[in-house]
Amino acid sequence: MHIIVVGLNYRTAPVEVREKFAFAEHELPAALKGLMETKSIMECVIVATCNRTEIYAVVDRHHLCGHYIRSFMEKWFNLPRAQFTNHLYMYEDGKAIEHLFRVTSGLDSMVIGETQILGQVKDAFLLAQAEKKTGTIFNMLFKQAVTMAKRAHSETMIGETAVSVSYAAVELGKQIFGQFNKKTVMVIGAGETGELTAKHLYANGADRVLVVNRTFERAAALADKFNGVPCSMEEAAKKLHEVDIIISSTGANGYVLNREQVHQAMQRRKSKPLFMIDIAVPRDLDPTIAAVENVFLYDIDDLEGIVQSNLEQRRQEAAKIEVMIEEEIKLFEHWYKTLGVVPLIRALQTKSAEIHEDTMNSLANKLPDLDEHELKVIRKLTKSIVNQMMQDPILRIKEMAGEKQADEAMDMFVKLFALENQLEQSREQEMAAAQEPAPAAVQSKLVHSHAAPAFARP
Repeated sequence: MHIIVVGLNYRTAPVEVREKFAFAEHELPAALKGLMETKSIMECVIVATCNRTEIYAVVDRHHLCGHYIRSFMEKWFNLPRAQFTNHLYMYEDGKAIEHLFRVTSGLDSMVIGETQILGQVKDAFLLAQAEKKTGTIFNMLFKQAVTMAKRAHSETMIGETAVSVSYAAVELGKQIFGQFNKKTVMVIGAGETGELTAKHLYANGADRVLVVNRTFERAAALADKFNGVPCSMEEAAKKLHEVDIIISSTGANGYVLNREQVHQAMQRRKSKPLFMIDIAVPRDLDPTIAAVENVFLYDIDDLEGIVQSNLEQRRQEAAKIEVMIEEEIKLFEHWYKTLGVVPLIRALQTKSAEIHEDTMNSLANKLPDLDEHELKVIRKLTKSIVNQMMQDPILRIKEMAGEKQADEAMDMFVKLFALENQLEQSREQEMAAAQEPAPAAVQSKLVHSHAAPAFARP
């Protein structure tokens, strides 16, 4: 089996491409279902944020799985692959594992060390798990990646400097206006990013903040935290001429403001400039708004250079996290390599238990005068002999599972102890008991092959 990730992010694709690959939250269960129905995929998780869309999968063969996943994307998003293939990256095995650890810890983010991606990856995994699209491999890998990222942020100072997309948006506004006092700011979107934006604005002296949301109650709740003014979307359109700065971060499918609305507002503002930042994917603000005179429109890709001066300390801390990632990769690879030993050990224990039970039955038949106490003592002593005899072979096969010739060692172990029948019976029982195809396929694969192949190191 192999682990692969296929995706695109802010480095490989501009926002106008990324927005075409945005999964709406309510679409994800259906997307996971469709992905699991794709050939060769045994487990899957979809990580979809404003800066990346990534498909993680456990596959039974990696040579064609990139092709199968691209076909899924082509069908799901109704786009010919020629339009997006050049923007995709694909990592396999060790590289894919390393990439996931880097993503969860924030080292692969536009803003190094940001923590929002950790929650997004965790939510993506929990959804896939709830939809029964993960199994033995991803249940271990994603939990380890999330745990490691939490430890990285608690044991290093990578999160000390407040840099995020919302922070970068506010910093850009400061570069143009200096301070926010006596400026009217409109925050469109009352989600997590909108709240972070409002927090940074309030900390930087904004004394009039309009909070806009499709649900007025959410706008009111957020506005109340920062002495802001809640607005509905309809009210926001009527107040555009009063606003100096607009920062938008909703999850809407279409534009929340168009060129005509802004043009009408600018006629009432006369020569006063309007500063607009769109940090949503898909974009909230019609790109043609930029053509309106005295309007300065920026999107999420324009923010990357804004925070560079605040990142040097984070880069130094990132080096510490790189070391932690290397250690975590080794731990996962060791676990994965020994995973293939479990069915073999279980088969040996099953066979030894059967032999021991047959021997005890034979003894009871040949020596009928033995009482219950005597049989109990004999059973305990003979069981101890069996366990001691198995102890060294089990220890050795665990050690050999981590070596280069692991597959050959597993096959030899099966032959030496004649475990073929036990393994086959175990495989048939698991297939019959399996409720979901993905986990059953994973377990069946492990039992059938005796050992898990080693991942290629990055």
